[in-house]
Amino acid sequence: MSSIQKAIVAGVIATFAAPALADGHLSLEGKTIGVAVVGTQHFWDREAFNGATSTVEELGGTVVPVDGGRDNQVHADNHDILLNNGVDAVISILGDGAVEPKFEALQEAGIPVFTVDHPSPFAINNTTSDNYYMGTTIGRYMADAIGGEGKVAVFNAFEGALRICGIRTGLWKYVLQDYPNIEIIQPELAEEFANAPENARIQTLDLLSQYPEGELDAIHVGCWDQPAIGVVQALEETGRTDVLVTALDGGPDTLEIMAEDGSPFVANVAQQPNVIGSTSAMNVARHFAGEELLPQTYVDVVPVNGQAEAIAAYEQLGYGSLE
Repeated sequence: MSSIQKAIVAGVIATFAAPALADGHLSLEGKTIGVAVVGTQHFWDREAFNGATSTVEELGGTVVPVDGGRDNQVHADNHDILLNNGVDAVISILGDGAVEPKFEALQEAGIPVFTVDHPSPFAINNTTSDNYYMGTTIGRYMADAIGGEGKVAVFNAFEGALRICGIRTGLWKYVLQDYPNIEIIQPELAEEFANAPENARIQTLDLLSQYPEGELDAIHVGCWDQPAIGVVQALEETGRTDVLVTALDGGPDTLEIMAEDGSPFVANVAQQPNVIGSTSAMNVARHFAGEELLPQTYVDVVPVNGQAEAIAAYEQLGYGSLE
């Protein structure tokens, strides 16, 4: 974790902990906290996991980590391990509907569940970015970038499978209803999670063969931004950098691409996954301190519109300097 990221986490701890610390109550000392993550291959997942585990330890707790290897069923079954270990609470990061019966079993055993990017009726609290804001913001940025008209392709594999993806892509589509001259090309594209950049590159090359120069204006990745890496590669390989790219997540690798001169990658919304994970761990401590939590805790995002904002966001988020 960079010094800037540590400072951000310290600020989160100070913000959420100050009232309880004054009374000496906010601590995870003596508590064992299970942290289940769907996988750590992707930057976002790994950073959320690191934020949660490091903050539990900073507050004196013991972490029992389990990693699903990006297999949703393995991730769900890992909650059985935490249940059998008798942890005091569980932080669960991402996952699909397979985790719900596991959450219910934990709840019935008296083990409180705290989720990250996965609202659940069996969770005390879900910590997340404002996915509604993310979807509407990237919709406006993309529409403005292509002058409010043209043909747009979308990579949208997970709208029906993951609630956060449904919100983000659904709100992007909702914004585009205000632009009757923007057409979403059918059928929509479906990226694979495994090796997403290469999979998206191959699909983009095929798409470009169907839509010659002047017949395609933008490509949007509806839920995250790793496929956008491959999309940009395909555009650069074919000299089609007039086709603009937008996506969501704003990790360091994609912000670096946006910061390049002449990049077709023009808009993104950067999240703070490390802070999200840290905030979830803080909410566990607040719960044990007797505080009543709201069902949702939202962590700020950083809209990124164009090269200059990509450079600024990269530094603001603690990834270093691109200048």
